[in-house]
Amino acid sequence: MERVRYWQQTIREAARSGLSVREFCRRHKLKESRFYWWQRKLRAQTDARSRRRSRGGQVKEATFALVSDAPGTLEAGIELVLADGRRVRIGKGVDPETLQTVLVTLGSGAC
Repeated sequence: MERVRYWQQTIREAARSGLSVREFCRRHKLKESRFYWWQRKLRAQTDARSRRRSRGGQVKEATFALVSDAPGTLEAGIELVLADGRRVRIGKGVDPETLQTVLVTLGSGAC
């Protein structure tokens, strides 16, 4: 469990660093292959939890980023432009599980 927490924190830190994975791993003396292995493993666990919750389990209430079809002036950490032209603005520091819920919802055609 300690290793899982270490890698969760390390992967979050890498994402916030603005560095490429290669550069982040070099600076932190990590094997790039190990980084990607843990990233896949943790993503699979998150996906499995999400699937279990969507099959009748309790779903945490989520807050969503603005979704619109027109560019705006909101300050955001990331702006995704979807294939149909909708834009999703994701504020800095958004909870990863909340973001995943938003992206899964958008991908399901529910919006």
